[in-house]
Amino acid sequence: MTEEVILLVAHGTQDLGNEGNREVEALTDLWRTRHSGIPIQLCRIGHGPVLLSQGLEQAVAELGDGGGHLLVLPLVLNAAGHVKHDIPQAIAVARARHPGVEFRCGCHLGTTDQLLKALRYRLHQAMVGLTMPDPRATGVVLLARGASDIEATGEVAKMAYWIYATTQHELVLPAFTDVSFPRLEQVVQLLDLLGTSQLIVLPYYLFSGRLIKRIERQVERLTKQYLNRVIVQADYIGVHEQLLDLLDLRLKQCREGSALSPYDGPAPLRST
Repeated sequence: MTEEVILLVAHGTQDLGNEGNREVEALTDLWRTRHSGIPIQLCRIGHGPVLLSQGLEQAVAELGDGGGHLLVLPLVLNAAGHVKHDIPQAIAVARARHPGVEFRCGCHLGTTDQLLKALRYRLHQAMVGLTMPDPRATGVVLLARGASDIEATGEVAKMAYWIYATTQHELVLPAFTDVSFPRLEQVVQLLDLLGTSQLIVLPYYLFSGRLIKRIERQVERLTKQYLNRVIVQADYIGVHEQLLDLLDLRLKQCREGSALSPYDGPAPLRST
């Protein structure tokens, strides 16, 4: 009997090229090599081959008839609707269906030093490609998925400040692709008025998808609109060593019960 199964819960993507889903699977495969002997499964909240409710059932099935521990780790940046509602509700349904299994939901990825390092690496990659790689003359737009949840958008603003505080970039501003404001075009207009000669759009996204493709089109339009400014797009976080390290931390915390999701209410794990 398997005593523990780990279930990673990712967003999923509507991208017809399926690139984002392949990147999630590649990250999961790499993470499995760090934890050989422990079953690690993957599901998506939407737009994937295995959705959340099905993923929970498959993870329970791997535990067998004797129960065991199911550790759910959200592969989600900030605590908006998916973390606060969708995942806890699905776990509650699964918990009621399988009272012999002990479910525990870990904390979302959040604003962490690991993600800061990953974003700074992507920013550095974009900077070295500039003809004049001077951070003092280069504004940064940290572009994230929008949300109606002010806690989630506040986390994006917090990460933007962290980038500002740990680099030499004099202007680092948050922007959002959907729902929230300001939008990318508004922040670029502001940086242009402030006289910033170079702009880097830094996507605060884990993987590729239709929104990343939309950002590429937006940046292309902006380069034609602001001919006197250099505007480039950095890469998203992607399959990065720091992301794997963060998953290690979230797994350790989930096992210990030191950083569980505040939106879920599991009972303590039994001793084995």
